[in-house]
Amino acid sequence: MTEFASPTVRVSTRPAASRRDIGIKRRYAAERRFRAFGMSAIAIGLFFLAVLLWSVVSKGYTAFQQTTITLPIEFSEKVIDPKNERATDPKQLYTANYPLLVREALVKQLGLDPSKRPLVKQAADMVSASARTQLRDIVVADPSVIGRTIPVTLLAEANIDSAFKGQIDLSVDETKRKVKDEQVAWMNQLAEAGVLKKSFNTGIFTFGASSRPEAAGVGVALLGSLYMMLIVLVLSLPIGVAASIYLEEFAPKNRLTDLIEVNINNLAAVPSIVYGLLGLAVFVNFAGMPRSAALVGAFVLTLMTLPTIIIATRAALKAVPPSIRSAALGLGASKMQTIFHHVLPLAMPGILTGTIIGLAHALGETAPLLLIGMVAFVVDFPGSPLEPSTALPVQIYMWANEAERAFVERTSGAIIILLIFLIFMNLGAILLRRRFERRW
Repeated sequence: MTEFASPTVRVSTRPAASRRDIGIKRRYAAERRFRAFGMSAIAIGLFFLAVLLWSVVSKGYTAFQQTTITLPIEFSEKVIDPKNERATDPKQLYTANYPLLVREALVKQLGLDPSKRPLVKQAADMVSASARTQLRDIVVADPSVIGRTIPVTLLAEANIDSAFKGQIDLSVDETKRKVKDEQVAWMNQLAEAGVLKKSFNTGIFTFGASSRPEAAGVGVALLGSLYMMLIVLVLSLPIGVAASIYLEEFAPKNRLTDLIEVNINNLAAVPSIVYGLLGLAVFVNFAGMPRSAALVGAFVLTLMTLPTIIIATRAALKAVPPSIRSAALGLGASKMQTIFHHVLPLAMPGILTGTIIGLAHALGETAPLLLIGMVAFVVDFPGSPLEPSTALPVQIYMWANEAERAFVERTSGAIIILLIFLIFMNLGAILLRRRFERRW
């Protein structure tokens, strides 16, 4: 008789409760690892965010201070209107040699010898070239100042401003810096006399574009961005909400609507520069609208913002419980009444949140505005959206390409202003959601 060897069976001597405890410990260990990975990812993100903010703030906070020089300017009639022709020829006031008034005031203040022209020129270079325009505007606005001596606060030249703020190492050799030793001595002399000092730089909010850093500001860019955001809001909100209501509540479910939904989702992911190309081809080249106008920029940003608003609005409409619709229809309300009296008010927090987020995204866009020519050097404030203007992110881009060292702090200062606007817009979105949100 053939005998068969029975297979060896391994019997665990470990109790079942012990094996269960090991499995639980493994799951707890995996959970702890996952939490550690998540916290590490958050910590890394916060670290780089802190580095970014520190690099911007550390370079840009000085842009909100400006070095000024207050001098008693003698508006000499011999310099401004030697032939007394201002009554018959007002243009005489525009062409006067106003820098000479500044030089004479500096010579008296510093006690210099007027015959030493190199020293006089070095002293005059401490004052911004924008002083000519400032004095001209004073005389044109009030010709009665001619013949009088009044104190005028002038902007210091960019290098003097940087040196007074401690941004230039004055211990290095004179040949390796733009501020001369004589200018350093005069700077200290004027500071001790209280003539040269730092004050809050209101010009960064009120000045337009300038090739001189000390006279450059984001005033024109702020107004251009305001024009664009108002137009984008007026156009994108009603169009986006109307399109969302139709697609979500009225449109039949077929291939056409499915194709539209897919295209809307794809448009939300299209690079912004593509919208710039579209705006250049349609609004500028085809429609003949003016380049670098806020209206054209607003149209381009509206096209870019619409997909975001439509997606957010549709999500807010879907979040409204179906029982609300059924109850309204059961009480005799029409389809339109159900939507506009019940569904839309309940979806308003999500709609407003999506709109503000879309506007904040549009506010920080640069690429589409570059393509439609909003990189123009605009000094005067635009009186309407049809006049040439620029935008805040474009102004930052332009300053970042400047060679002057003083534009570095202006660039970082403009970034701080843009970040503050974005923070307030996002805070507004959060507050609106909490204000109108209802829990089911």
